[in-house]
Amino acid sequence: MDIRRLNAFVKIVDIGSITRASAILHIAQPALSQQIAALETHFGKPLLLRSKRGVVPTEAGKVLYRHCQLILKQMDQTELEIASASEEISGVVCVGLAPLGLGSLLAAQLIKTIHEDFPGIILYINENVGGGAMSELVMTGKMDVALLFDPGNLPSLSFKRICTEELHFVTADTALLDGLTEISLVDAIATPLILPSKIHTIRQVIDTTLARAGLTKRAIAETESISVLSNAIGEGLCATILPQSAAKAVQRRIPEARSVRIHKPNMKVNMSICVSAQLPLSEAAAVVQDHLTRLATELSV
Repeated sequence: MDIRRLNAFVKIVDIGSITRASAILHIAQPALSQQIAALETHFGKPLLLRSKRGVVPTEAGKVLYRHCQLILKQMDQTELEIASASEEISGVVCVGLAPLGLGSLLAAQLIKTIHEDFPGIILYINENVGGGAMSELVMTGKMDVALLFDPGNLPSLSFKRICTEELHFVTADTALLDGLTEISLVDAIATPLILPSKIHTIRQVIDTTLARAGLTKRAIAETESISVLSNAIGEGLCATILPQSAAKAVQRRIPEARSVRIHKPNMKVNMSICVSAQLPLSEAAAVVQDHLTRLATELSV
């Protein structure tokens, strides 16, 4: 099996067009079509469905695409490790930090630690996708390790529980929390709130708890951005509900903000380190996983 054929197949599926893939890969379109035909002959099944709007993988093509992701990543890791054999640990490591989680507190420390101890490692930190999308990126090999809200058991993934955090009410209205160390859910939702989107684990926990209590709450806006939340809270526009670690991240930006535990009922979320259960980690990724686990564990104590 020619690895170039697999790479071409992945590029075509990613782009959705043989013509555009041909231009990007600098391969003549007839030659590229021949490579796909050779793959279809090898596997004995059609791999792409062609139409005027482009191409999409067949069911067999989807299976091949998934395995190609693993094979190509392993090839990249092999080439990198061979090139750096007997040298310092190096390579690019993609790290996912779920929005509104512990990552808000530890990202800078992770960068500092890796830079000082392993200068050959370059971190690519992604905080712009949700936990479900991060899980899929880890599963397909596009992300090495992630710190995310635990989605439960998923095939092909390995999770290590780091902590369980209670949700807190966060506001800059100090008079609202005067003398309080905790607040009821009913009182918390009596104020205007900006909340994560409905696909975020935090929001799902909040909505499920509200439904069980026979309550409803409409957020004035939705975001997973700490900076947007902090600015809105600092302007006095709203309050929010976050895990304690994310609440601390807001308080770093808005010193006057306060957070108190929500009770009656209380709400909890779990955070875990996620890696592929099938793809071996590169030496650099294993180092980053160890440091990420240590930092997250220390912060959660």
